[in-house]
Amino acid sequence: MTSIVIPAHNEGRVIGRLLDALLADPSSSGPDIVVVCNGCTDDTARVAAARGDRVRVVEIPTPSKHTALRVGDEHARGFPRLYVDADVVVGSADVRALAGALGRDPGLLAAAPGRDVPLTGCAWPVRAYYRVWQLLPAVREGLFGRGVIAVTEEGHKRIAALPPLMADDLAASLAFGPGERRVVEAARVVVRPPRTWADLIRRKVRAATSTAEFERFQATRDPAGPARPADGPDAPAAPSARTGTSDLRALLRARPMLVPEVAVFAAAALAARRGARRAIRDQDFSTWLRDESSRQG
Repeated sequence: MTSIVIPAHNEGRVIGRLLDALLADPSSSGPDIVVVCNGCTDDTARVAAARGDRVRVVEIPTPSKHTALRVGDEHARGFPRLYVDADVVVGSADVRALAGALGRDPGLLAAAPGRDVPLTGCAWPVRAYYRVWQLLPAVREGLFGRGVIAVTEEGHKRIAALPPLMADDLAASLAFGPGERRVVEAARVVVRPPRTWADLIRRKVRAATSTAEFERFQATRDPAGPARPADGPDAPAAPSARTGTSDLRALLRARPMLVPEVAVFAAAALAARRGARRAIRDQDFSTWLRDESSRQG
């Protein structure tokens, strides 16, 4: 049985659209869905429970994604297992495509869907930023920044051993070698971007801060030292997931008309690094800068 674990902290406005997509298949043999409401002060649990018996709701008092994932593991019933953020949308057919890919290839331990980022309603600088971001090699190839990762039982053992990190999706992606992980383009997830420049920078500051935490973790494992920061909005750096100036130059050589967009992208990256300095200096890797504009209807 495929299990889906959804950690949710005050996601009452958006979790319904995800659950409706997952429940679109009326089959009683659909996936096992566990929603772990962690530290919620809104109606997330009520909205999830209203979807019926196919959704099991677990409530914990601690507002912690890492704790919610571990609690979800305790209640989930089977494999493959999907971890899905409450603010994305992925459908039942996409879940089947991910599970099918893991089932067909015995060497494949982790998979994620192709990413759709709807930019309608976003400010022009946000649209410009994401036009560049989506073309970057690390962003196209990594499992991070999608809000969905599916693992086999063996793959689950790898990610269960990871420490609690703000950059949990990147750490999970890099727990697997290139031949062990795959982006399954036949499956799709809708990841809603921030609508305003201010909210984009909030996401970027969070990413820069989590980059520093991830580098510190990497440094304890690799005597050669930490990796250089990446330039994606939600994807911290690692040796196999970095974006550098060479990537941007290559992009401009291939698409010279993107010069204005690349300038916006660079400005966002610089603003985020400045904004993250205090948190990094104070070693504050727990404050979650949340983007609310992407959660609007």
